[in-house]
Amino acid sequence: MQRQRALIALIFVLIIGAITILIKVPLQLGLDLKGGSQLTIELQTTPEVPTITPEKLDGVKNVIEKRVNGLGVSEAVVQKVGENRVLIQLPGVSDPTQAEKVLGGTAQLDFRKETADVEIKTEIQVRQQEFQELLQSLLQTQGEENADPQAIATLTRQIEEKQAQLNQLIEKLYEKTGLTGQNLIQSRPAPTQSGQSWEVTLKFNKKGAEQFAELTKDIAGTGRRMGIFLDNTLISAPNVGPEFAGTGITGGNVVITGNFTLESARDLALQLEGGALPVPVKIVENRTVGATLGQDSIRASIYAGTGGLILVLVFVAVYYRLPGIIADTSLIIYAILTLASYSVFGVTLTLPGIAGFILSIGMAVDANVLIFERTREELRAGKTLYRSVESGFYRAFSSILDSNVTTLIACGALFYLGSGLVKGFALTLAMGVAISMFTALTCSRTFLLWVVLSLPGVRQKPELFCPNIPSTVNNEQ
Repeated sequence: MQRQRALIALIFVLIIGAITILIKVPLQLGLDLKGGSQLTIELQTTPEVPTITPEKLDGVKNVIEKRVNGLGVSEAVVQKVGENRVLIQLPGVSDPTQAEKVLGGTAQLDFRKETADVEIKTEIQVRQQEFQELLQSLLQTQGEENADPQAIATLTRQIEEKQAQLNQLIEKLYEKTGLTGQNLIQSRPAPTQSGQSWEVTLKFNKKGAEQFAELTKDIAGTGRRMGIFLDNTLISAPNVGPEFAGTGITGGNVVITGNFTLESARDLALQLEGGALPVPVKIVENRTVGATLGQDSIRASIYAGTGGLILVLVFVAVYYRLPGIIADTSLIIYAILTLASYSVFGVTLTLPGIAGFILSIGMAVDANVLIFERTREELRAGKTLYRSVESGFYRAFSSILDSNVTTLIACGALFYLGSGLVKGFALTLAMGVAISMFTALTCSRTFLLWVVLSLPGVRQKPELFCPNIPSTVNNEQ
């Protein structure tokens, strides 16, 4: 009984966590439901690459595809147009500037260490003070009733010049270490511990992990900072505590902080992991596209899917009685956890995707059907209600495990060998299978055993589990 209570507490924690994720990270909708941006980029020749070959065009397409659809779940469209152009459609991206930043940037990342040059540090402090004074003057001038446009333009130009001087001094203060984005394996956005902002997590390869450990070992406890530069601009300068002076920070896992929003963290992660384009590109068209489906079609499809889902839940509850009601509860938990996993992995929902999700809820009933039929067989054989429930789960476990493991193996092969939408299909199917197994074997079993053990009246009514079973059957545990 104590075990059931602990599992129920765990399930409720997972539900609360999933709902929190859905609130903090809303689901992304596809082009058919929300619209997005459509861009056309044109490859530019250089002295080193005087002609755009099909290989270069394929290279640009592959880099762009990796940036916008690394896991195959964003439903982005990337296709070649002619001999030197690529068309990209980005669901949910309504800001043309944001789209251009993701597609056109190279995001050169490198890690540097602060020098002990006191003269440069002093000069930086002076320039920062001058920068703040100019900024304060600009704000005061802009707040005046009859502000002089010429004065505002002059102050703005001076601020830009001062910022450029600061950037040059900061670059001099930090020396390069050889650790760059070339050693990067993975880059992902993640919420901070406070949940108020976002950060970018990085994972380096073996060589990069060794370089990072050496870098942090060198500056640990010295008061010098590690500078994280993106395109020669300092974006973060963390300290390294003295506890790492012996070995440095090992493992190759790094977190970049900087008060990122979800969009800016996701853009930076995509740029870093996508790599640099093989040739320069020029965006020749950038326009916003509306939803491809009308509201009436969307509404009718959602009504149809919701109606089918309700019919499935009603049938399970009527046919399997009390276990059916518990199975319906598990299916609702399955839906919440699956949608939360979609948010975490950035899955973009299209109308066919919503239909597939609703269908997956119906398919998730399969495991419960196997368990409940086995339970009925045990009841008809004269076993107690508690033993029948235990035996039902035990006898059905091997069948459920075998079918789901073979599906997960197929998903792994598709994800490893496929690309684009194939990878996305494999990932979403694997998530659904894994969560379905959890809800059937953990949620349904825990709730069912809790009801049997906690409610004595239920043990006296086996007909709630199977029709045509007399109430006089032995129901002792």
